[in-house]
Amino acid sequence: MPLKNSQTLKIYNSLTGKKEVFKPINVGHIGMYVCGPTVYSNVHLGNCRTFMSFDMIFRYFKHLGYKVRYVRNITDAGHLVDDAEDGEDKIAKKARLEQLEPMEVVQRYTLDFHSILEKFNFLPPSIEPTATGHIIEQIEIIKEILEKGFAYEINGSVYFNVAKFNETHEYGKLSGRKLEDMIANTRELAAQDEKKNPQDFALWKKAEPEHIMRWPSPWGDGFPGWHLECTAMSTKYLGETFDIHGGGMDLKFPHHECEIAQAEACNGHSPVNYWMHANMLTLNGKKMAKSTGNSILPNEIFSGENSILSKAFSPSAVRFFMMQAHYTSILDISNDALLASEKGFQKLMDAVGNAEKLPTTDKTSSFDVSVWRQQCYDAMNDDFNSPILVAKLFDAVKQINLIKEEKETISKTDKKLLSQTINDFVFDVLGLESKNSIDETGTDKLSGVVELLIQLRKEARENKDFATSDKIRDQLAALGIQLKDGKEGTTFSI
Repeated sequence: MPLKNSQTLKIYNSLTGKKEVFKPINVGHIGMYVCGPTVYSNVHLGNCRTFMSFDMIFRYFKHLGYKVRYVRNITDAGHLVDDAEDGEDKIAKKARLEQLEPMEVVQRYTLDFHSILEKFNFLPPSIEPTATGHIIEQIEIIKEILEKGFAYEINGSVYFNVAKFNETHEYGKLSGRKLEDMIANTRELAAQDEKKNPQDFALWKKAEPEHIMRWPSPWGDGFPGWHLECTAMSTKYLGETFDIHGGGMDLKFPHHECEIAQAEACNGHSPVNYWMHANMLTLNGKKMAKSTGNSILPNEIFSGENSILSKAFSPSAVRFFMMQAHYTSILDISNDALLASEKGFQKLMDAVGNAEKLPTTDKTSSFDVSVWRQQCYDAMNDDFNSPILVAKLFDAVKQINLIKEEKETISKTDKKLLSQTINDFVFDVLGLESKNSIDETGTDKLSGVVELLIQLRKEARENKDFATSDKIRDQLAALGIQLKDGKEGTTFSI
């Protein structure tokens, strides 16, 4: 019997504000759409956390035996600077600054995005559509919304009429905002603003002569609004109503709110049954921002080439760190947190390796593996509660160590179930990789040799023999081993 038939899964639905029993539209099948990156720069670590949360969710659905169509888009046009209605396209701006074609920018940062996600051991989505590949579909949706009276065209641009829509629908139901309050707290329209109301948003924008990215339409050359692309791509591949729509908490308003309005205006009904939102990642207790210097890229963590962390950390150690917080909670990344996570990750990997080699008994096990196994499922069934799952996995780590020391016992049948279950959750569901640990990539023998050289270098420096000290450092660097001196001593990264 497939696992999905024996497990009851609850999901926190952002639309209703409560946990609900998950019931797919089509039995045994799930349609899930997640807002992907705007590819104008290296992928942000906070974005990685969001995508990692949904990768874990995707993995769990597959583990339960569902057939999942997972759609995650690439935004390669239409997303204006500061998420505004006017101004420059983020990709076009980057292209102008770097003197490139916009699609060169798209290609460069799409490759970076895929490279980082591959290092983090993400499963690829079922479909990864692009905004520019669906201009025709977006134009057709605009025509439909115009025909139904929920939009208006002016000077080559088309805007969604929020006030008109709100007469028969509820704009703001996802974010909990009331249109009346939004109107009361909004400045009056500037004289040059074409919109009837400040809350109206662009479905299609007229391209000014200097705008590089432009397409022909019934209203003249222009480009689609940012919100429209997700409505077009999600409904094309998942249907007018699908199971799950996910994204970062910052997209709830206005992006997802506008998606709901567009879909309801076009199709007459709600597009999504369960809305899911992942929370933000902070760095050393503060919001990550390039402008303040409080930011770090994934590759800078993996290489150790940064001024924030004391050493390099493997992708799996970072992934394990992120899995220790619920996807809806704010998570703060710091050097101490990553060091602790790395130790925990190695303990977990050691236990996974030991699980298959445990001595068995002909008697009853002292550890009830079946009860523990269901507790692991109960954690994931409670809105994908990965931190509780991790705690349950460490309950098993403790038992594995006790059985190894012959302080507890396990039967042959339970040993097989224990090993299978811990492998399922560690590798298939959490998506960790044992090969990313330093002991397995570089081997503990290499670590011992490098530590010996670090000690010899330290003695040379104490003896003011800086020529030998520098020679050790430089020759290790030539071999791809970087030393990093800090307050607590010297560390190395490969």
